[in-house]
Amino acid sequence: MELPCASRWDVRHTLWKAPSGSSSVRLTCFCSHSSRRRHLSVVTASKGRQNNFSLGDQLLDYIEGGPKLRKWYGAPDQILRDGGDIESSESTNEGSEPIDEIRDAVLVTDADSMTGQLVLLALIVRRVRIRALVRDGKEIVQAFGSYVEPVVGNVEDARSLKKSLRGVRAIVCSNRVGALADKEVVRGVEHIVFLSQFAAYSNAGVLAALLNGNARRQAEEDESAIIALGIPCTIIRCASLRDEPGGQKGFEFKKGCARKGAISREDAALVCVEALSFPPKEVLIFEVASGDDLVDDWGAVFNSLTRTAV
Repeated sequence: MELPCASRWDVRHTLWKAPSGSSSVRLTCFCSHSSRRRHLSVVTASKGRQNNFSLGDQLLDYIEGGPKLRKWYGAPDQILRDGGDIESSESTNEGSEPIDEIRDAVLVTDADSMTGQLVLLALIVRRVRIRALVRDGKEIVQAFGSYVEPVVGNVEDARSLKKSLRGVRAIVCSNRVGALADKEVVRGVEHIVFLSQFAAYSNAGVLAALLNGNARRQAEEDESAIIALGIPCTIIRCASLRDEPGGQKGFEFKKGCARKGAISREDAALVCVEALSFPPKEVLIFEVASGDDLVDDWGAVFNSLTRTAV
């Protein structure tokens, strides 16, 4: 089934708070050639409506996008077998590496985190083959169905991480680096996008330094570990993350903007996904925060960042 809007439109979900007793999701289409936007639909669930799920379950569904995505884009529900087992890459080819494997998937680590789920949503509307490293595979299957290939594991565990990387060409890491720092584990990967909070943790001030010192050092070590792999990598030093609707503001990419600014988690996830289309020759590091510049051409943005990045 075709997407509910022409190919020149980019679909983005936005969760917004409705009047008391209801919740709504608004889909907004953005034209790739201008800053125009149009709202496709608003779905509302009220406490008074009779259905099979509680309001809390519906809100979780809206956030995770599962049933709505399957209905809108035509994918069948993925049914769990008795016992909740998941048929995924974790249960196949347990002991051997595939020969001449095709690498066409994107792995999202910590995919069950808030940022990770927003990255999944941004990838889904681009019809990318997605592998998700998660702690609870059943929840991801219930939320996203056949759009995502779940692998149960931990980014700190080299064994499960290596298993999840079969057939993967690129990685989006929005949290811990963990075993990604092992060259043997990531062998064959062509591009890594790392969402770093190094700049956000580098805010000037004595109190900020005391509160964020350890986190800042960890972020710096994670960046160094990614660079040391020798794989083309994009390190996005984002501003402080805010849990608010994305698509409401533009962007700023100037040096120093991430130290003093903020950005919605959804917009940060969008930048990660856009970065996948523009892998650098070696290393690209830049800062991003919410700003006034609406982006019509991400290719031009990354071309400019390649020349002026940190």
